[in-house]
Amino acid sequence: MKSRQMTRRRFLVRSSLAVAAPVFVPAGALGKGGKAAPSERIILGAIGIGPRGRYVLGRMLDEADVQFVAICDVQASRRRAVLDMAKAKYGNDDCASYIDMHELLARKDIDAVLVATGDRWHSLASIFAAKAGKDVYSEKPCGITIGDCQALADTMNRYGRVFQAGTQRRSISNFQFAVHLARSGKLGRIHTLHASIYKLRVIYDWLPAQPEPPQEVVDWNRWLGPAPWRPYNENYVQGGWRGYFDFDSGATLLDWGAHTVDLCQWANDADQTMPVSYEPEGNTIHAKYANGVKLEMRLGGFADEGQWIGLGTCPVRFEGDEGWVETGDNGDIAVHPASLQAERKIFAIKGTDPAQHTRNFFDCMKSRSQTAANADVMRNSHIACHAAAIAWQLGRKLKFDPATEAFVGDDEANRMRTRAQRAPYRT
Repeated sequence: MKSRQMTRRRFLVRSSLAVAAPVFVPAGALGKGGKAAPSERIILGAIGIGPRGRYVLGRMLDEADVQFVAICDVQASRRRAVLDMAKAKYGNDDCASYIDMHELLARKDIDAVLVATGDRWHSLASIFAAKAGKDVYSEKPCGITIGDCQALADTMNRYGRVFQAGTQRRSISNFQFAVHLARSGKLGRIHTLHASIYKLRVIYDWLPAQPEPPQEVVDWNRWLGPAPWRPYNENYVQGGWRGYFDFDSGATLLDWGAHTVDLCQWANDADQTMPVSYEPEGNTIHAKYANGVKLEMRLGGFADEGQWIGLGTCPVRFEGDEGWVETGDNGDIAVHPASLQAERKIFAIKGTDPAQHTRNFFDCMKSRSQTAANADVMRNSHIACHAAAIAWQLGRKLKFDPATEAFVGDDEANRMRTRAQRAPYRT
């Protein structure tokens, strides 16, 4: 027993050796080697990741301070594709996969989620995430009804979550410059804004019923989520759901309108409001703000379609008493008078690359500040799009009150602001 006792001398010798011994600390733990220190790292999960979602997720994985740890999707093929992305990035199989989003959202280590499901799930998945304490980047359209957008924005504000709508053109340089010309007075008093949209359509039919695959291959019930039940057809889950009323939003108007109307709102300094009237004429909707500025939602994106100049997809045009500007996804800008060209800068970001937009989201997560396309910005621009789509579906001019977010004197239109959600997939 005596030989096992620690003497004062032995204790001091061992202590000095321990202090002198080198201690290995991984470079990643110190923020070296291009990696963020753990205290600065954002832990990310993703819900519903198809082709568009993988594109956005790829940009997020490029960020040194982001670590992706979990994918949830109801389709096995999509889960595997994302797991392969994570393995290629990190060189391991640590990324987890789930069919039920609530299992992913229950993880305390996850700080934020990317929601890139089909349109019918965007608002509900985002609301579930916010209630679970996660910040949210959601693809657009963020809600398929006015009610969805209201509930989503209310939830983000109530729970104090950082939210970014996937309307990434707010973070693209050529669109930012066009908005700058409008807001700075360089074009004079703005009188007309032009937003490009798709050809409007609504499909109410069902595709022929097919045998449902095993649940682990495609969980059809979860795929439908809050949408009304209908029989399985593989075309739906392969992306062919677009245009169907139960799955889509706003007669496809929000496919481009979520971007272009949003930019017009910004150019008109109208992020906290929306137009007060909407009048359909064919595939064009003529809207007007309380300040008298006109908003024209019209077809096209190329020179031979809708009389656009031809600057790529998703063009917008802002017209004032002293000049105009038009731009689109190819990054070019047309302006009048020509002297406004001197205002131009070299644009590093063109097209639809979401890298700047996702970076803005992560930076705002750290500062707890508002993002470029925050929940309130989304709410107003999306509601404007939905109001226009409802006017088109009803085939008549509608008046709208931005304060109450309701149509004036039109019960039928007001009933179309919401849809029933199928149990148990409800807010």
